[in-house]
Amino acid sequence: MVCDNPRRDAQIICVVEQAVDVLMLERGHSFSGHYHVLHGRLNPMEGIGSKQLNLQGLDQRVSQHSVNEIILATSATVDGEATAHFLAHRYQDNAVKISRISRGVPEGGELEYLDEYTLTRALEQRIVWE
Repeated sequence: MVCDNPRRDAQIICVVEQAVDVLMLERGHSFSGHYHVLHGRLNPMEGIGSKQLNLQGLDQRVSQHSVNEIILATSATVDGEATAHFLAHRYQDNAVKISRISRGVPEGGELEYLDEYTLTRALEQRIVWE
């Protein structure tokens, strides 16, 4: 299992919706922390609330003060955004940094094929060229 590796940083937790998301992130070989899989995302229309998500382990890690940062890597859908906002609010009073993965123009992507929401987010989350 990925998080069993003792060389990984247990103080940084990347929260994802599904186990397959871990595999996708691991393909990049750039994240060395631990993961937490929610096994879903908030979706009130389908009766999926916070009680249906796997939050107990994350709550325990945060309450024991063993986590310095939570990276919210939920999808860029309405439900994924709602889940990210819920989690950010849930842990905002803890001494933990909460961050969100950025979204925008994919590598090799053509601007003419992107929707206005993606372009707006890409501009909002731009980085300094160094």
